[in-house]
Amino acid sequence: MVSISLSLSPNPNHLLNETVFSSHFIHRIATVSTLSGRHMIDRTSLSTSPVNYRREKVAAVRTVSDSHSYDVVVVGAGIIGLSIARQLLNGSDLSVAVVDAAVPCSGATGAGQGYIWMVNKVPGSEKWELVMRSRQLWEKFAEDVKYLGMDPQEVLGWKKTGSLLVGKTSQEMAALKEKVEQLSKAGLKAELLSSTELQDLEPALVIGEEGGAAFLPDDYQLDARRSVAYIEKENRKYATEGRYGEYYNQPLTGLLRSGNGKIEAVQTSKNLLYSKKAIVIATGCWTGSLMQELIRDFGIEFEVPVKPRKGHLLVIENFSSFKLNHGSMEVGYLGHRDANETSSISMTATMDTSGNLVLGSSRQFVGFSTEISKHIINQIWERAGEFFPSLRELSLTDLEKTREVRVGLRPFMPGGKPMIGLVPGLSNAFLAAGHEGEGLTLVSNRPLELLKWLLIWFWAIPPKLIMHPMRYILFLLDNRCSCALNYANNETASGFQLLSIV
Repeated sequence: MVSISLSLSPNPNHLLNETVFSSHFIHRIATVSTLSGRHMIDRTSLSTSPVNYRREKVAAVRTVSDSHSYDVVVVGAGIIGLSIARQLLNGSDLSVAVVDAAVPCSGATGAGQGYIWMVNKVPGSEKWELVMRSRQLWEKFAEDVKYLGMDPQEVLGWKKTGSLLVGKTSQEMAALKEKVEQLSKAGLKAELLSSTELQDLEPALVIGEEGGAAFLPDDYQLDARRSVAYIEKENRKYATEGRYGEYYNQPLTGLLRSGNGKIEAVQTSKNLLYSKKAIVIATGCWTGSLMQELIRDFGIEFEVPVKPRKGHLLVIENFSSFKLNHGSMEVGYLGHRDANETSSISMTATMDTSGNLVLGSSRQFVGFSTEISKHIINQIWERAGEFFPSLRELSLTDLEKTREVRVGLRPFMPGGKPMIGLVPGLSNAFLAAGHEGEGLTLVSNRPLELLKWLLIWFWAIPPKLIMHPMRYILFLLDNRCSCALNYANNETASGFQLLSIV
């Protein structure tokens, strides 16, 4: 992918200027290896001695090939990071750089099934208002694409497929009946289908006489890769204005921090990117290890308990043995969310707009490994065959040439609540992490819009930053930012661990 690099100031690299700044201006540089944080290559702390400062600061950056300056630097080019960049570009006059150790869709975003579903959500739960609002924003996004004369199905893979939460036993049907009642009371169109009704709706799906499904006809499916490509394309339009840059295949190797706790710049393997306003860390399951390495020399105690949960998807290209009219998920999928469960397999099945059958899914805690497991793939195939009997007539080996296996690392967060907000001790660093399996569903929600407004208003405030383990925290801003205070109070919903300004 072609890298877009824009220099927005003649010489933004203060470390290369002839003027020697006071020793407190640059506190230190901490360096790490990659976004995964697996190995340390080097760690450098700059001396604050006036005698040694000038010599050491120049030597520390001689390996940096180029430097650029932006208002905001977003680290992480998944659906979360790119969407934050999009909101900042569209909603302000800020300049934005996006940094990633790889390329977009090389992580969890590119390995997902693209659900925008409510059938697997719980009315009244902490995230309910968030996902409801997010779906509305996705609908508006698709409408905007259509308004511009494009087909949302072609551009985004957007399609109202509806969703089926499937059960086989009388006990599961009782749970599905309760689920339908809850969803209906919450204002959604939901139906409980008997085995016969389900067979009429989805002929290939066979679940026995006792079974049935909860059916939500208004749920959506999209193609994450197409959606990301479109967001990238829209972001790049701002490059001609000098407001946008992409720095892919450039692992983050360090932070340049001033004595007052402000991050002056981020250092990648190839560039030094100055941040005039703020940085955003949205690096998925790597966020915990990355932050640990970045702040180790800063004397900051802050833990991001996110960890990778590996998932496999099996994609059969141009599948023609049967057609799926709706997305399907077995009810047992909802129960496999425990951090103590090392491995689980549940049936999920969709057919994308290209006619590919997408089967899942697995959950494993195996560290950062992304190696394909033949055993897991066979288990996914066998589990799918229990719901779609015609698959048993096919040999997975015979489909070798037409199949693709997607492996991604979901950012698992204990308690299921992502962390969004300011990082304690770093006065202009924001975090957005822990959207396990829901990055697409939650990417358009209010917390990200709130993050945008915090970025816009933040630099007028000298806050003390701490972390509160609450279900949600109101952002308390002083009178200089009353607009942001009103926005936070009116628009924030629960369901996220928010880093508080107090």
